[in-house]
Amino acid sequence: MKIPTTVITGFLGAGKTTLIRHILENANGRRIALIINEFGDLGIDREMVTGCGIEGCDDDTVMELANGCICCTVADDFLPTMETLLDHPEPPEHIVIETSGLALPKPLVKAFNWPEIRSRVTVDGVVAVVDAPAVEEGRFADDPDAVQSIRELDEAFDHESPLEEVFEDQLLSADLVLLNKCDLLDDFAVERVRNVVAKEADPATKMLSTTHGRVDTKILLGIGAAVEDVIDGRRSHHDGEDDHDHDDFESFIVEIKRLDQPHELTERIKRVSTEQDILRVKGFADVTGKDMRLVVQGVGSRVQHYFDRPWQADEPRQSRLVVIGETGLDREAIRSAFITPL
Repeated sequence: MKIPTTVITGFLGAGKTTLIRHILENANGRRIALIINEFGDLGIDREMVTGCGIEGCDDDTVMELANGCICCTVADDFLPTMETLLDHPEPPEHIVIETSGLALPKPLVKAFNWPEIRSRVTVDGVVAVVDAPAVEEGRFADDPDAVQSIRELDEAFDHESPLEEVFEDQLLSADLVLLNKCDLLDDFAVERVRNVVAKEADPATKMLSTTHGRVDTKILLGIGAAVEDVIDGRRSHHDGEDDHDHDDFESFIVEIKRLDQPHELTERIKRVSTEQDILRVKGFADVTGKDMRLVVQGVGSRVQHYFDRPWQADEPRQSRLVVIGETGLDREAIRSAFITPL
């Protein structure tokens, strides 16, 4: 019997890691293996999962591919990672792969047809997590309505932004779309987001509105789509290309000073993200007088923070952030803005 695998995709900051934690918290004894991939060099998504305090969530069950996105490096990392999981004395009952926020799901799903693993695993489903407020703000196109109107009049028009292209490819590969963070929108705004997503996704793709990624795991982990058998029929902007890269995006690490209060950092992230058009900020910080590590995550002007676990005795209490944006970020200006007193 093939081991089912769920691929979780979605743009930067959509809530994929939060969804992963929800799955783990509701595993009910089921052995779930995670493959975590992220865009950036700090290993934050893995740290956020392993630091969650959930029983059984440790380095033996969480495997990370850190050198580029899965869809670019499957030939180097994906196959040996899968073989390690499948050959484990107690193999998982379900595998969950969290792709990076800039990954295209289709090449990854096609890799499940490789002879070494195709008889042992199947892609149960591709779940796309959508940041509903970001879609409502028009984040994935400068003016979505105007762009769509022009396209309808001129078939030769093709001015898609990198954000829009990645977003659409993730939707086109999905069996289930989660419109996440709906608690931040009213019912009319949620319906507008639903209509925008419906225009890009396959008509057969199901959509659910969620808050903090909370959805019945029986729905998430029981789609039964065997996606590897039908993935060639799912359209992608990169069909026919041998590879794709992320030259449109960049990331770098900013080291900051110890904080007196968490709000110092959250307010600064809001301001710098707006001024410099940063897509995503995430990281850890040391707060004076606190034995717990502060986690911060920002998408535009929306910033979350919480203390996740105590600092370990042999662990440097560093405050470091990963900044992600489109290529051309003014790194020095951003670094200066994070270290200059308010």
